[in-house]
Amino acid sequence: MALEVIGAGLGRTGTLTLKTALERLGFAPCHHMVEVLANPEQVPFWNRAAEGQAVDWEEVFGKYRAMVDWPGCHFYAELAERYPQAKVILSLRDPERWYESMCETILASMTAMGLEKPEAITDGHPMKFGGIIISQKTFGFDFSKANGIAAFERHNAEVLRCIPAERLLVFEAKQGWEPLCAHLGVPVPDEPFPHVNDREEFQQHAAQAQELGKR
Repeated sequence: MALEVIGAGLGRTGTLTLKTALERLGFAPCHHMVEVLANPEQVPFWNRAAEGQAVDWEEVFGKYRAMVDWPGCHFYAELAERYPQAKVILSLRDPERWYESMCETILASMTAMGLEKPEAITDGHPMKFGGIIISQKTFGFDFSKANGIAAFERHNAEVLRCIPAERLLVFEAKQGWEPLCAHLGVPVPDEPFPHVNDREEFQQHAAQAQELGKR
């Protein structure tokens, strides 16, 4: 099975909603950080990928039809090259609201696991990949608002630069089914567009990550 959809948007841009929508459209299973937490045997792979080691993407994506969210979104360009037939989706959100959500969820989780500082990112930390990909490579260990929003906008601009327009959908969850289905060439379902992963639900996933980080 080859990836048919590559999510290039950063976490907290409606990625779990997008995962749910893609799976309802038949692109199941869809990889997301929750898949890593549910399948911790994937962690060594992501640690190697984050360190820049050569990896076989089929090792982790062989059973998936789609991918969204971290850690995969960090590698959207490599994945787009590896799976040239896959469509790419850049999920977006208002930058101010995105940063606020990041502070209350992912960045708080990074800090709770000690991954906001370079010295904490060691081979002994099971969630090392998160520290490298998010804290280091995305934010440069600077979680301030100005730097965070700049990092968000820089990532989005790079996706727009790298991915041909005919292959890319720039998408916000509030747009619903129509643009997503048109991009993927599938019928619009006769059901409401899903909306999931409020901050309460995220806390459950964060607790899983922190528990994994203690192992």
